[in-house]
Amino acid sequence: MKKIINTDNAPEPIGPYNQAVKSGHLLYTSGQIPIDPTTGEMVSGGIREQAIQVLENLKAVLEAAGSTLDDVIKTTVFLADMADFPELNTLYAEYFGEDNAPARSTVQVAALPKGALVEIEAIAKV
Repeated sequence: MKKIINTDNAPEPIGPYNQAVKSGHLLYTSGQIPIDPTTGEMVSGGIREQAIQVLENLKAVLEAAGSTLDDVIKTTVFLADMADFPELNTLYAEYFGEDNAPARSTVQVAALPKGALVEIEAIAKV
Protein backbone atom coordinates (compact mmCIF):
# COMPACT_ATOMS: atom_id res chain seq x y z
CA MET A 1 0.00 0.00 0.00
CA LYS A 2 1.32 3.44 -0.84
CA LYS A 3 0.77 6.78 0.83
CA ILE A 4 1.09 10.08 -1.04
CA ILE A 5 3.18 12.77 0.66
CA ASN A 6 2.85 16.47 -0.16
CA THR A 7 3.73 19.57 1.86
CA ASP A 8 3.34 23.32 1.42
CA ASN A 9 6.94 23.66 2.68
CA ALA A 10 8.28 22.42 -0.68
CA PRO A 11 7.37 23.52 -4.20
CA GLU A 12 4.19 22.19 -5.73
CA PRO A 13 4.80 19.59 -8.44
CA ILE A 14 5.01 21.08 -11.91
CA GLY A 15 3.44 18.01 -13.51
CA PRO A 16 1.28 14.97 -12.79
CA TYR A 17 3.28 13.61 -9.84
CA ASN A 18 3.53 13.97 -6.06
CA GLN A 19 6.42 15.20 -3.93
CA ALA A 20 6.93 11.74 -2.45
CA VAL A 21 5.39 8.31 -2.08
CA LYS A 22 5.73 6.15 1.01
CA SER A 23 5.61 2.39 0.48
CA GLY A 24 6.18 0.18 3.50
CA HIS A 25 9.19 1.53 5.36
CA LEU A 26 10.62 3.39 2.35
CA LEU A 27 10.02 6.89 1.04
CA TYR A 28 10.68 7.76 -2.60
CA THR A 29 10.93 11.49 -3.29
CA SER A 30 10.44 13.16 -6.62
CA GLY A 31 13.34 15.24 -7.84
CA GLN A 32 13.53 18.63 -6.18
CA ILE A 33 14.63 21.69 -8.12
CA PRO A 34 15.52 25.13 -6.72
CA ILE A 35 12.06 26.63 -6.53
CA ASP A 36 11.30 28.70 -3.45
CA PRO A 37 8.01 27.26 -2.13
CA THR A 38 6.88 30.63 -0.75
CA THR A 39 7.15 32.43 -4.10
CA GLY A 40 6.94 29.60 -6.61
CA GLU A 41 9.97 31.11 -8.37
CA MET A 42 13.44 29.77 -9.07
CA VAL A 43 16.03 31.11 -6.64
CA SER A 44 18.61 33.46 -8.08
CA GLY A 45 22.31 32.76 -7.97
CA GLY A 46 24.59 29.95 -8.98
CA ILE A 47 25.02 26.32 -8.04
CA ARG A 48 25.49 27.03 -4.31
CA GLU A 49 22.27 29.01 -3.92
CA GLN A 50 20.33 26.54 -6.06
CA ALA A 51 21.71 23.47 -4.27
CA ILE A 52 20.83 24.98 -0.87
CA GLN A 53 17.22 25.48 -2.00
CA VAL A 54 17.06 21.97 -3.48
CA LEU A 55 18.33 20.42 -0.24
CA GLU A 56 15.96 22.53 1.86
CA ASN A 57 13.07 21.41 -0.36
CA LEU A 58 14.18 17.79 -0.03
CA LYS A 59 14.44 18.19 3.74
CA ALA A 60 10.87 19.58 3.88
CA VAL A 61 9.47 16.64 1.91
CA LEU A 62 11.31 14.16 4.14
CA GLU A 63 10.02 15.88 7.29
CA ALA A 64 6.45 15.81 5.96
CA ALA A 65 6.78 12.03 5.80
CA GLY A 66 8.31 11.75 9.28
CA SER A 67 11.84 11.27 7.99
CA THR A 68 15.08 13.29 8.02
CA LEU A 69 18.25 13.68 6.00
CA ASP A 70 19.85 11.14 8.37
CA ASP A 71 17.35 8.56 7.11
CA VAL A 72 18.28 8.96 3.44
CA ILE A 73 19.64 5.74 1.96
CA LYS A 74 20.29 6.82 -1.65
CA THR A 75 20.25 10.02 -3.67
CA THR A 76 20.49 10.75 -7.35
CA VAL A 77 21.92 14.15 -8.25
CA PHE A 78 21.35 15.61 -11.69
CA LEU A 79 23.67 18.45 -12.72
CA ALA A 80 23.35 20.66 -15.78
CA ASP A 81 27.15 21.06 -15.74
CA MET A 82 29.59 18.57 -14.20
CA ALA A 83 31.94 21.52 -13.57
CA ASP A 84 29.62 22.28 -10.61
CA PHE A 85 30.46 18.89 -9.05
CA PRO A 86 33.14 20.15 -6.58
CA GLU A 87 30.94 22.94 -5.21
CA LEU A 88 27.94 20.61 -4.99
CA ASN A 89 30.08 18.08 -3.07
CA THR A 90 31.10 20.69 -0.50
CA LEU A 91 27.52 21.76 0.14
CA TYR A 92 26.21 18.18 0.06
CA ALA A 93 28.69 17.25 2.81
CA GLU A 94 27.38 20.15 4.93
CA TYR A 95 23.88 18.66 4.76
CA PHE A 96 24.64 14.93 4.91
CA GLY A 97 28.04 14.77 6.59
CA GLU A 98 30.55 12.23 5.42
CA ASP A 99 30.27 9.39 7.94
CA ASN A 100 26.50 8.95 7.46
CA ALA A 101 26.23 10.08 3.84
CA PRO A 102 23.84 8.05 1.68
CA ALA A 103 24.83 6.16 -1.44
CA ARG A 104 24.73 8.53 -4.41
CA SER A 105 24.82 8.73 -8.16
CA THR A 106 25.62 12.02 -9.89
CA VAL A 107 25.04 12.53 -13.59
CA GLN A 108 25.24 15.44 -15.98
CA VAL A 109 22.09 15.94 -18.00
CA ALA A 110 21.32 17.95 -21.12
CA ALA A 111 18.76 20.11 -19.32
CA LEU A 112 16.66 20.28 -16.16
CA PRO A 113 13.13 21.63 -15.64
CA LYS A 114 12.85 25.43 -15.64
CA GLY A 115 16.56 25.77 -16.47
CA ALA A 116 17.69 24.55 -13.04
CA LEU A 117 21.38 23.82 -12.46
CA VAL A 118 20.68 20.92 -10.06
CA GLU A 119 17.96 18.43 -9.15
CA ILE A 120 18.10 15.83 -6.37
CA GLU A 121 15.85 12.87 -5.61
CA ALA A 122 16.11 10.51 -2.65
CA ILE A 123 15.10 7.20 -1.15
CA ALA A 124 14.79 7.22 2.64
CA LYS A 125 13.64 4.94 5.43
CA VAL A 126 10.56 5.96 7.41
